[in-house]
Amino acid sequence: MTTVRGARARARVEITAAIKAEARAQLAAEGAAKLSLRAVARELGMVSSALYRYFPSRDDLLTALIVDAYDAVGAAAESAAREAAGERSLDRWTAVCRAVRAWAVAHPHEYALIYGSPVPGYTAPQDTNAPAARVGLVLIGIAREAHGGEGIALPPLPDVLRPEAVRITADMAPDLPPELVAALGALTDREREVMALVGIGLSNEEIARRLVVSPLTAKTHVSRAMVKLGARDRAQLVVLAYESGLVRPGWLG
Repeated sequence: MTTVRGARARARVEITAAIKAEARAQLAAEGAAKLSLRAVARELGMVSSALYRYFPSRDDLLTALIVDAYDAVGAAAESAAREAAGERSLDRWTAVCRAVRAWAVAHPHEYALIYGSPVPGYTAPQDTNAPAARVGLVLIGIAREAHGGEGIALPPLPDVLRPEAVRITADMAPDLPPELVAALGALTDREREVMALVGIGLSNEEIARRLVVSPLTAKTHVSRAMVKLGARDRAQLVVLAYESGLVRPGWLG
């Protein structure tokens, strides 16, 4: 009996993996909004009723794909942080951002699924919360180390944003000031990476060469980071990079 159950369990794992693989192929071809259980079943040579035993609805399948994607990019971020352990905060921060970007480039459709436009008619359940927090927790951990070193000074948090910032801080990093968590959360991975490069004195042209983007794109990222952090000019953005502990005197990128 044990052998039969083991075989059934293995078969279920294999079929579940095949369903997810075909669903990802549909994401690439049609987009998440057009994901269809019937189409997946047809491509796998299954009847729809059989597939429903694995995923009762389209939303259940979407949730599984979303959790897998969050876990994969989270694992990439965590691995990069571990590999950079013992290095300065800037290097660890940059390593994590680059790892996330590398995963996004390698898995563009899955990245779009979790960070792109919401899927019409889909509401993510609580099951996605913990996987979705993995990348953010890695970056907060690096910010925590910087905060415990030289300290961090950030622009005042607008009153309209404070309640939500306080709530998020209580949930994810109660030992950090809400101003820091709000500022970090406001920036995209690319904007954080660009801010670090600005902090070590690179021009827009040098940032563009480093990240293999156009100078205009680099300038746009710098401008957005300044707006989100309340920096009056590029010089203040550099100051914020130093005051955050991500850049220290004498460091080179």
